[in-house]
Amino acid sequence: MSIVISEHLWWPLPDWFDESYPVTYDTTLVENRDVLLRQVREAKAIIVRNKTRVDRELLEAAPQLKVVGRLGVGLDNIDVPACRDHGVKVVAARGCNATSVAEYVMACLLHHTRFLDRCSQSVKSGVWDRSLGTGTELYRKTLGLVGIGDIGQRVASRAKAFGMRILAFDPFVLSASAVVQDVGVELVSLKEVLTFSHFISIHVPLTHDTKSLIGMEELHMMREDSVLINTSRGGIIDEKSLSEVLAQSPTMAAYLDVREQEPPHPDDPLYQLPNVTLTPHIAGITVESSGRVAEFVLRQVANALSGSPVQGLV
Repeated sequence: MSIVISEHLWWPLPDWFDESYPVTYDTTLVENRDVLLRQVREAKAIIVRNKTRVDRELLEAAPQLKVVGRLGVGLDNIDVPACRDHGVKVVAARGCNATSVAEYVMACLLHHTRFLDRCSQSVKSGVWDRSLGTGTELYRKTLGLVGIGDIGQRVASRAKAFGMRILAFDPFVLSASAVVQDVGVELVSLKEVLTFSHFISIHVPLTHDTKSLIGMEELHMMREDSVLINTSRGGIIDEKSLSEVLAQSPTMAAYLDVREQEPPHPDDPLYQLPNVTLTPHIAGITVESSGRVAEFVLRQVANALSGSPVQGLV
């Protein structure tokens, strides 16, 4: 029995896990498909992040495979129906990095409204100009959420603590749900979220239905001073349209942690825009979340191999 880990855990491999199973922990495998396919021939489990493609080709190359561990929650790199066809369980670390993502979204809101970097640079250059630091409050501003699952709900509760109004579009959430009745989130249409929100945060998975969900038409519905935040998946926003709109609308802004192509092409037009903040898919990565994700996935993979109850099954 062997276990293949093809991408970074970003956490030390626990002794209990390493001692229980022969482990091939090689982060170069994600870039070497042929080598990966050879390594999984006798593997009982494979543990991946978001770059290793777990498709029919890999499943057919791994006839002994019992479980796939996903170090995160997105499943666009895993062919879940194919895994079911091959009798392979899929475990995802649902909720383990949700707090980190929610805090990243709040950091974007505060970064946009209070200019701390600009003020610090000004003071360090010898300029003491308090007018440069005149920002705006989050209090009584409107935050729109596109998708209000686990992460969206955590964002909502934090934004509510700042005194914000929360609008949300999610056809799967009922008006009787706790996030509506107890947190005070208002369920509205996508058009209303885009039209009335000062800040818009994306929290839906990338599927056939959500591909390019935010395109040119939707971007033109947004306020002239709106801020778009995406910590979900890059393909949900039509990046070409976004680039054009932001170039023409300097009072709008975007915070993008995820991109359609990661890393983006060196000639990416978004690199040239001052009203775009880009980070390398790190919203869910903190010291604490890395530990939770690794420990949860490794434990559930071990349970799947030993026949014990498994949590986090997709």
